[in-house]
Parts: sequence; structure tokens; C-alpha cells
Amino acid sequence: MTKLVIQIPCLNESEHLPGTLAALPREIAGIDEIELLVIDDGSADDTSGVARSLGVDHVIRHRLNRGLAAAFQSGIDYALQVGADVIVNTDADGQYCGADIAKLVSPVIEGSADIVIGDRGVHDNVHFGPFKRKLQRLGSTVVRRLSRTDITDAVSGFRAISREAAQRIFITADFSYTTDMLIQAGRKRMRITSVPIRTNPAARPSRLFRSIPQFIAQTGVTIVRAYLTYNPIQVFGGIGLILAFIGLMPILRFLLFALQGDTAGHVQSLVIGGALLILGAITLLLGFLAHLISANRKLSEAMLEKMRRLEAKLERIELGKPVMTGDDVQNAKSYEVENRILR
Repeated sequence: MTKLVIQIPCLNESEHLPGTLAALPREIAGIDEIELLVIDDGSADDTSGVARSLGVDHVIRHRLNRGLAAAFQSGIDYALQVGADVIVNTDADGQYCGADIAKLVSPVIEGSADIVIGDRGVHDNVHFGPFKRKLQRLGSTVVRRLSRTDITDAVSGFRAISREAAQRIFITADFSYTTDMLIQAGRKRMRITSVPIRTNPAARPSRLFRSIPQFIAQTGVTIVRAYLTYNPIQVFGGIGLILAFIGLMPILRFLLFALQGDTAGHVQSLVIGGALLILGAITLLLGFLAHLISANRKLSEAMLEKMRRLEAKLERIELGKPVMTGDDVQNAKSYEVENRILR
């Protein structure tokens, strides 16, 4: 049986949640079971109570507001615990058309994609203003290059994730999960695709950010942080080499004057050059240190992934379901093929 869990991160959404839930599909071809999960991120209203009264299958609540990224990760962890084979994330304000979930999960069900992003068609979406369109396209271009993916709407929160991909995603950003998740997935060489989706008019202003400059700053920090995590040598090594090269210029200048017997008044070139060379060397060392930390992160993520798989198997045992999931069968087949090749 294939289970789909639709998760909805919420913050003070008691007014909009009923309409969002009513628009969600109850049957999808290729899906045997659909369950709804609401993550109440410390709402001041009765979001949790409204969700329960509307028959939501699972409701989890943060005592305090921890942010969208933390709410998304809480939902992923919980969905895996309850045996989700496919996880769909959508917004509580009804921005995305619930009927398009069938299109979103189709590539995952067919096995052609690990992650599917709902493309809102930013370039001609009537619900977006001209400035927002340009901003979204610029941000998506940057994320697309850093993540090595071909996704044109990088910050869309409407996305479907396979169980295997969800077990390998670990959101560390505080602001939003969208760009961090894509850069992670791209660097881990997951199969990522997008499908066109419809959107509804905004029901309210965004609660994720107070202004466009704040959104740009927060997203920029998230992108830089994610890129540094997976490319520390390239970043710090490049900066270190540039500093060292610049530092060589005044030193060579001093040596040229010294060969001519004129060192008076040129000592400052030697001092500046030496300082830049030292800064370059320190930056290179920071790059190697960051690289070691990145390698340690990979080991930690591998351990967390194994723990998630083990928890899922224990959950299936408790529910009386087969221990071997589709991912396990596929991994076993891949392992068998690799052994044959090695022989």
C-alpha cells in the first residue's frame, strides 16, 4: 500500500485552514491511503482545535513559534514515523490549488523523481506583481546554479517528496526550508523535477517576512550558508588564493626596488604584502577546517538517515506491516547488481 501524507505548517491559520482542507483531494490514482498532518507552529489562535474538529488525522504543536523551517522539518520527521511513502507540503492559506496534488505526486509514484516542485509560472502569474516576478526569477536562477538543478521556481513551498528523499533531507536553516532543501538535494544528486501548478489569489500578506528587503536578506543568508556547507574548499580556497596573489604584488614591488639598491621608503609594501599573505594562508586553513567539518556532517547525516530507516521499520513491525519497504527492495537490488559487477 502507498501512503500519502499531506503536511500543512500553520501559524494562526484557524480562519483559512477550513477552506484549505476542503480543497485537498481524498483520492488519487496510485495512492491507497491519504492522511492529513497539521503542524501548529505556536499559534496564538485555536489552529490546533480547528484542525482536530475538521477531522485532520495528525496534529502536532510547537509550544512556541519556531519558524517555518522548523515546522517543515517537524512535519517530515512525523510523516516518516507514521509510514508515509510520499509527503506533500502545502501552505495553509490556500495559495496552491489542492487538486494539483495529483499532478505533483505523479512523478514520485512513477519512480521518475525523488522531489517534485510545483512551478507557479512566476514569469506570467497574474497573482504576482512585476517586482515580485523579477525577484523570484533572480532568486531561482541563483539557487538553480548553486544546486545544479533545473528548477525555475525555487521558493515554491508546494512540493512532493519520496520517502527515501525525505530520509536524506535535514533542514538546518532558521528562516525557510525551500532553498536549503533544494541545494541539499541537488548536491546529494537526487532526481528533482517540477510540474506546472495553479495558484489562488493571496488571502493575506505573508507571515514569513515583514518586508521585501528582509526576505532578500534572510534568503541570501540561507543560500550562502547552504552553499558554504557543501563547498567550503572552493569558497575559502578561492578567497585565500586571491588574498595571497594580491599580497605577492607589493612584495614583488619591494624586491624590484631592493634589486636596484633602493629599499628606503618601500618597507610598507613588504608589510602590506606580508599581512595579505598571512590572511590568505589563514583563510586556506579555514577552508580545510570547514571541509573536515563538512565531512563530519556527512557522517552525521548518514547516521541520522539510518536511524530514520530503523524507526520506520520498527513502526511497521508494531503496525503488523511488512518490514521491507519499496526503498529497501530497490536498495537490495542495487546492492546485488554491484556485487555481480565486482565479481
